[in-house]
Amino acid sequence: MSAKNFSDIPKAYNPSDVEDKWYKYWYDHELYHSEVDYSKKPYVIPIPPPNITGMLTMGHILNNTLQDIFIRLKRMQGYNACWVPGTDHASIATETKVTKFLEEKGIDKYKIGRDEFLKHCQEWRKEYGGIIIQQLKKLGVSCDWRREVFTMDDQYYYEVVKAFVDLYKEGKIYRGYRMVNWDPANKSAISDEEVIYKTVNSKLWHFKYPVVGSDQFVIVATTRPETMLGDTAVAVNPEDERYKHLIGKKVKLPVVEREIPIIADEYVDMEFGTGAVKVTPAHDVNDYDMGIRHKLQFINIFNDDATTNKNVPGWLQNQDRYEVRKKVVAKFEELGLLHKIEDYQTKVGYSERGNVPIEPYLSEQWFMKMDELAKPATDVVKEGLIRFYPKHWEKTYFHWMENIKDWCISRQLWWGHRIPVWYHKQTNEIYCDVNPPKDIENWKQDEDVLDTWASSWLWAHAIFRTEEERKYYYPTNTLVTGPDIIFFWVARMIMAGMHFMKNIPFRNVYFTSIIRDAQGRKMSKSLGNSPDPLDVIKEYGADALRFTVIYLAPLGQDVLFSTDKCELGRNFSNKIWNAGRFLLMNKESIKTDPALSSKHQDFADEWIISRLNKTLIQFNKAMDEFEVNNAIKIVYSFLWNDYCDWYVEMIKGRLYGDNDEVKSAVLTRAISIFEDALKILHPFMPFLTEELWQLTNEREKGESISVSEFPEADEKMIHESAEKEMEFVKDIITSIRNIRGEMNIAPSKKINAFIKSASVKDHQIDYIKKLAKVEDVTADMNLTKPKASASAVISECEIFIPLEGLIDLEVERQRLQKEINRLENSLAGIEKKLSNEKFVSNAAPEIVEKERTKQKDWLENIGKLKEILKNLN
Repeated sequence: MSAKNFSDIPKAYNPSDVEDKWYKYWYDHELYHSEVDYSKKPYVIPIPPPNITGMLTMGHILNNTLQDIFIRLKRMQGYNACWVPGTDHASIATETKVTKFLEEKGIDKYKIGRDEFLKHCQEWRKEYGGIIIQQLKKLGVSCDWRREVFTMDDQYYYEVVKAFVDLYKEGKIYRGYRMVNWDPANKSAISDEEVIYKTVNSKLWHFKYPVVGSDQFVIVATTRPETMLGDTAVAVNPEDERYKHLIGKKVKLPVVEREIPIIADEYVDMEFGTGAVKVTPAHDVNDYDMGIRHKLQFINIFNDDATTNKNVPGWLQNQDRYEVRKKVVAKFEELGLLHKIEDYQTKVGYSERGNVPIEPYLSEQWFMKMDELAKPATDVVKEGLIRFYPKHWEKTYFHWMENIKDWCISRQLWWGHRIPVWYHKQTNEIYCDVNPPKDIENWKQDEDVLDTWASSWLWAHAIFRTEEERKYYYPTNTLVTGPDIIFFWVARMIMAGMHFMKNIPFRNVYFTSIIRDAQGRKMSKSLGNSPDPLDVIKEYGADALRFTVIYLAPLGQDVLFSTDKCELGRNFSNKIWNAGRFLLMNKESIKTDPALSSKHQDFADEWIISRLNKTLIQFNKAMDEFEVNNAIKIVYSFLWNDYCDWYVEMIKGRLYGDNDEVKSAVLTRAISIFEDALKILHPFMPFLTEELWQLTNEREKGESISVSEFPEADEKMIHESAEKEMEFVKDIITSIRNIRGEMNIAPSKKINAFIKSASVKDHQIDYIKKLAKVEDVTADMNLTKPKASASAVISECEIFIPLEGLIDLEVERQRLQKEINRLENSLAGIEKKLSNEKFVSNAAPEIVEKERTKQKDWLENIGKLKEILKNLN
């Protein structure tokens, strides 16, 4: 927009006119593309790759806004900023979606076979898999889109299978029968971390097992009656006097009519239930361990969909596990062997993806040994080479790492990285390599694919294309992620980095907050409390949404979000927009001149320059400590309060004066400070700041605030005397405004002010008159309080506004009494605090001193107010 039509700038900021325009500009000019450049220090963020099945959520908004803030700031600070985007193939989620998609078309994946199904997966991914990336662009993310990675890309695929091969040859990957968490919906093993435990109201069934060769029974209790079909022992504690005589004997397993031994094992808790437990080694983790110890038979009673198999009596075969449960209980009742049924609350493991109860299941799977991989990954966090924000997540991390189990990395799926192992058809010899055997016709490849996390654990280094890139960009700098995947991803990435790259994958991990609704509930589709971020962006704009989620999100605390809170961001946008519009409209008639930017300064200019530099110092400190919420509040305070509410109002008198050079100097300086403020705000609100920055000066094609130089703080420009003077003037103006407001004096009515003080200077009076709308100001240390005056007391003076003919005097008396009461209540709180020895001895000395200063000031103010009330009476 050229200088001649600044008056056409809309009165209110309209994001829809701005956002798509500037995102296209950034994209077309490839402003965020990074290449190896040894003249610059790299700053790298690897995006947590969203699933290709994903749609934008409020969690994504918070996570990606934070990443964008970090990367935009570092880019402006001169780093070679590289934010690598990408998507995850998401084995289970995608296979489930595509299978359902095909079923709706009448296509059975098993009938069309693996190769044809994978073609459908690729087609589905091309059509739907990029939706979340396009949605992220609406948020304004400054990713390097030329570097976009998909976890099934050829190069990434190679990295994944090579890692498997290397670990297999090192003896860290093995195949074996183990108890796994089985997801009957997806017919696949899943990891412990993919199991969600839900508390359910269930039953505890007590069954009687007849002891062979006697009329005795052993009573066992279970929450899963159907699993008794796979029982191969009853266990008691060897010290339990009730059962010592039965150890070594057998019971006859009802329904199945199988004889099974009574064994002694210290695992059994004598105090729980009857002290005797049924042992089902193929369907319970603890029973599995007992089965190994006692060399018991392992009988698997389920098919992969959790229906019963041929290892149960014929009349119970090929039926759903819960239907079999009912029939087993009914049979025990019929046989007179159902002792009792109790209500019982228990925790049931559910598959996170399949949302069905998992089944502990004995299965042959691929496992990764974790003990050797875990130690170096634990040490680097302990040594502070990797820092967690908030720090308390370290405790969670260490607990998991120190109790780590071998990782089941195989999944019974088709979509994913197929395990690079082949079995010889005749000899059953195993071949493991990134390339298939040359005589492939004699070999059969393993059917399983790798757990999705066994590919994304390489993300921090596998996203780089060449050895040179890895040397330059790795290790990356900051990972922003949710604490819910600290085990799934963060811990495993650290292990992968330490093992394959011999170095940490990142230096900082920022764990985001959980976004909840206004009532504190976690957002979910089922509750209907999760707004569509694209709808919020459409209504309020991306900047308003970005600002709001960060403003509401202190480090380590949950965010209580509701859509209407975006008014915060919208109001802030309009405040800044109006300040920019005011400056630009003045630019139509006032010529700016950089040579005059330091001329014709008064204390207000010194104050705003001091506040800008102090803001920069505080802002940089907050960002260095990852206190992003604090950082935006620092910027907000400067722009809303200092710049817009005070400085813009204070320069109006000089802008409307007669001296052209003064006007030029004032406007040039105001715009320069505004541009610096826009740069500080830019990482948080990129669209608004780009639009205004482009308008404040003529810009070359390809120029952008996002690649401009971030302002540097200059401590020499901090003027404490100017700040103190300004606070004094602000207090006077605010006090007069408050009196006018509280006394309901119309803005059109002329008032006079009497200030009892020796500190008021002549150059301050002009500002007091203009900003407090006062016709005449009298300032004197020895002045006498005028008759019937409203009054205010601030630290260095008393202010009196004569009210005769303006207001009801009785109202003023009530106002004074109310203020005295307020101060006395506040004073009581401070006195209580200062009389508490624990507070005085434990609090920082400066805090105690601050409280004592408050106590002294308030006592003085109460005394003055009481005197004024007495005079008014």
